[in-house]
Amino acid sequence: MCKMRQKRWIYRNESYDNEHIIKVAGELGLSPVVLTVLYNRGVSSPEAIRAFLAKSMQTVHDPMQLPDMDKAVQRIYDAVCSGEKIYIYGDYDADGVTSTVIMYKYLISHGADVHYYIPDRVDEGYGINIMAVNRISKTGCKLLITVDCGITAFGETQLAKAQGMDVIITDHHTCKEKLPDAYAVINPKRHDSFYPFRELAGAGVAFKTVLALSIKFGEKTKDIFYKFAPYAAIGTVADVVTLQDENRVIVDRGLSELSKTTQPGICALVSASGIKETNTGAIAFGIAPRLNAAGRLDSADVAVELFMCENKARAKEIAELLNEENAQRREQELKIFKQACEMIESSEKLLSDKVLVVSGENWHHGVIGIVASRICERYYKPVVVISCDGESGKGSCRSLEGFNIFEALSSCEDVLEKFGGHAMAAGLSLAVSDIGELSDRLNKYAAEHMTDEMTVPSLKIDCKISPKALTAENIKYLDILEPCGTGNEKPVFSIIGAEVVTCMYVGEAKSHLRLQIKKGGTVLSCIAFRMGEMYDYLKPGTFVAAAFCAEINTYNGMRSVQLRILDIKILK
Repeated sequence: MCKMRQKRWIYRNESYDNEHIIKVAGELGLSPVVLTVLYNRGVSSPEAIRAFLAKSMQTVHDPMQLPDMDKAVQRIYDAVCSGEKIYIYGDYDADGVTSTVIMYKYLISHGADVHYYIPDRVDEGYGINIMAVNRISKTGCKLLITVDCGITAFGETQLAKAQGMDVIITDHHTCKEKLPDAYAVINPKRHDSFYPFRELAGAGVAFKTVLALSIKFGEKTKDIFYKFAPYAAIGTVADVVTLQDENRVIVDRGLSELSKTTQPGICALVSASGIKETNTGAIAFGIAPRLNAAGRLDSADVAVELFMCENKARAKEIAELLNEENAQRREQELKIFKQACEMIESSEKLLSDKVLVVSGENWHHGVIGIVASRICERYYKPVVVISCDGESGKGSCRSLEGFNIFEALSSCEDVLEKFGGHAMAAGLSLAVSDIGELSDRLNKYAAEHMTDEMTVPSLKIDCKISPKALTAENIKYLDILEPCGTGNEKPVFSIIGAEVVTCMYVGEAKSHLRLQIKKGGTVLSCIAFRMGEMYDYLKPGTFVAAAFCAEINTYNGMRSVQLRILDIKILK
């Protein structure tokens, strides 16, 4: 395995004038540290700062501004009122599941003849497929609504139309210039869209569609917002979209509702996940992996059933099943990750390639995306992991900031059977015989579009901080920045010139470290996950620079300050 790479530290606040920060912070009643973090997130005007911290419902945009929303709402309304058979076509990940649940729950509440279909990841793959369209058509369906998919389903949309179905596409993935010939295409990323915010998740687009429908049905939109916000929040966090603008409000309100919900499915999933506090981390590392596990190893239908379930015993049974599948998913993931790394380490070509393309026979389709993420993190290169089944291959791609993998794949479109995604992640299918050609073409593209700077792992740090400032009270104060996630990351601070006091391994595999560092008489407890290989360099008395997130750790009822180390440098 390759060794841990030294990260380049980038201080976001280097261009700021400290006197200005202190002055403005005083005028706004904020701490200079919080104001610095807000500036670093691009939130700089007094009005924007107040709106960001208020998380006001006024930040939520009118859903009717989304392209084709008026047409879609009228068509769905007519279908509900006339009793037409409606099918919702979803995706098998957490965003797709929650998108499906939002649309299905809402239409059921209006007595619609509505059903849902989620494709099998292994047998059918991502997105709409022709066989599914045929099966749905035979049920007498007149209206097909996609959620979290469909924006590149040109042929499948034409087939559905030919079989007498109107198609409404609701999606958030990157669009091509040409759109499928659907009855309506709702996507904030459409080139002709004037919607103020482009970064909704699939669940966010489904959520906005339901809010628009609530206006048509004469309901209190605010009530519908709070009812479906928990599902939209789960999908939004799970799909790693930016938590700014209205996504911030959706997730904030969704988390609040999640914390007090009595819905049996959510309660059972929270319990099975071992969640103690409802926040974005609980979704990202507790709820989302279990929802994803259903679609990765089995059928995502069971995850939808969980959210529709009103029976506590059945909800607990499903939640425990998802727990088991998540454990199996981790085993499969580790096995494939090791095999892929062995391939890379034993190949001079792969080690020198700018884009890593690895493939294996019958690698489980459900986990290759996670494996691609781990390989990308380890080697800091764009990665394509392909599972081969006979002559066919299905792959997942992950990329680096600055290298748009969707555009890279677009340059190889002629050797791909199908692909879709966005700048940082994508999926594809191709003939196994074309894998070598794909690798060559992607590496040729990278040679022209990838800079050396992109391949050096970097860590963005908000500012240096005094150890004395890291009190429980000050760390709690940072909660006003929540919810944190992509686009509004947890604040990252650094301390330069701290002395290592103690260092010990944590975990059976000696993967993690627990240490204490001291500067200026202040001793701080730290946890360094997946940094076990640094143990020999962190002897007591060693001076270091540490970059970290500051947290409150609760153990046996005791609360204490803990630094979660993100990177550590040995000072000479």
